[in-house]
Amino acid sequence: MICPSCGHVNVPGADECSQCLFPLASVDANPTGQDAVEESVLHDLVRKLKPKPMVTIPEDGTLGLALDRMVEHGVGALLVVDKNDKLAGILTERDYLKKVIGLIDDYARLPLRDHMTRDPETVTPDDPLGLAVQKMDVGGYRHLPVVEDGKPVGIISVRDVIRHLTRLCNT
Repeated sequence: MICPSCGHVNVPGADECSQCLFPLASVDANPTGQDAVEESVLHDLVRKLKPKPMVTIPEDGTLGLALDRMVEHGVGALLVVDKNDKLAGILTERDYLKKVIGLIDDYARLPLRDHMTRDPETVTPDDPLGLAVQKMDVGGYRHLPVVEDGKPVGIISVRDVIRHLTRLCNT
C-alpha cells in the first residue's frame, strides 16, 4: 500500500503508514481509475512495459570500460552486478556528468564501484506500474532496474512509462 500522504511503500493491509503515521484503514483497497491511464497506473504490472534487456557490467570494472559499454550499446544506464550476478549498483550517464566529467582527470582506469550508485531502488516484473512511477518520481530516477530474486532481469526508463501512457491516450 503506497501512502497517499508521503508516498512510502507500506506492507499490504497496514492500518497506518509506517513512515508518517497517516491512517490507511479507510483508503480504498481496490481503487478504480477514471480513464485508461489511471487504470493502467493502478492495476497494470511492470511487466506490461516489457522491460528492456539490460546491459550489465561487473562491479570490478573500470569507468572507461563502463563508458565504452554504454556507447557500444547506446544505453544511458548500466546495471552493475557482483560475482553472483546479483544487482550491486547502477551507473548512469547522469553519474558521469555529476561525478566524473570535468572533475576527475584520467578517470578511465578508476574503479567503477567508487562512482556507481549502490543498492539502487528496484521493482519486480509483478510490481504495480504505479509503484515504479512513484519510485521514479520520488527518487528523481530516469532508470529503474527490474529484478527477480536480487538478479536483474531488465530495466525500465521514464521514456518507457511515457510511451506506454501515451499509447493509452491515443486509444
